[in-house]
Amino acid sequence: MKKIYGFIRLIRPINCLMMGFAVVVGALIAAQMPVAEHEALKLVLGFITASTLTGASMAINDYYDRGIDAINEPDRPIPSGLVKPVESIILSAFLALCGLIAAVLTNPLSSLIAALSLIVSVSYSTFGKLTGLPGNFMVSLCISLPFIYGGVALKGFIEPKTIFFAILAFLTNTGREIIKGIADMEGDKVRGVKTLAISHGPKKAAQAALIFFMLAVILSPLPIILGLVNILFIPPLIVADIGFVVSSISLVKDYNRKNAKKIKSMVLLWMIMGLIAFITGTIK
Repeated sequence: MKKIYGFIRLIRPINCLMMGFAVVVGALIAAQMPVAEHEALKLVLGFITASTLTGASMAINDYYDRGIDAINEPDRPIPSGLVKPVESIILSAFLALCGLIAAVLTNPLSSLIAALSLIVSVSYSTFGKLTGLPGNFMVSLCISLPFIYGGVALKGFIEPKTIFFAILAFLTNTGREIIKGIADMEGDKVRGVKTLAISHGPKKAAQAALIFFMLAVILSPLPIILGLVNILFIPPLIVADIGFVVSSISLVKDYNRKNAKKIKSMVLLWMIMGLIAFITGTIK
């Protein structure tokens, strides 16, 4: 049971579910109408692709981060001994295969996007993380692609409307990645990761995260203004926007490691609320 628990923690199920639902949101935005029964399978396959590829990227990332995690997060599955490094590689390969097969069964463009996402996520784990901000952008690209992928899975082409939602996801996740750099400074220094927090100091990094969050908050009302979503989009969006603003200000005022770790977790909650806003706002 401990081994299974370790595998579950390794793939971060909440992240996997978020990416799966992001595909559903992208598909609903692209459909602009209730999804037909014969298209339901495409949604299921899209959900499987996003969630399994996310799990694969989490597992491979923990494999390459096992040295850093031994310092920053010693209770993570690999440094704690719950999962062996080779087991994380096997799990990652299995999940990646499942995701790619589901993408191939969807349509050709879906296969290309899924492959691109996998290449970017593996590249980040192997060398992209060391680059700092460019590495943050690589992670955010993988986080934002599911919204676009949902439209592609359903229609077979990129629906322009889904790009806007991908941009919001890109901005908020980049802010969170910068915060993670503040929280993980000790271990990142050992590995030579050039995060903003290390290159320019935690204060500048906190200010940079604030900018990304504020850009997302400023742009967030546009879907309702442009008629891309319904009024149910507003309540959870307000909660998410307030959360981003308050958390950002808190971090700028207190950018020590302990507060950064707390804010990093809170931002994930606001991102979930944002996803809920996208889901409720696209209900027909």
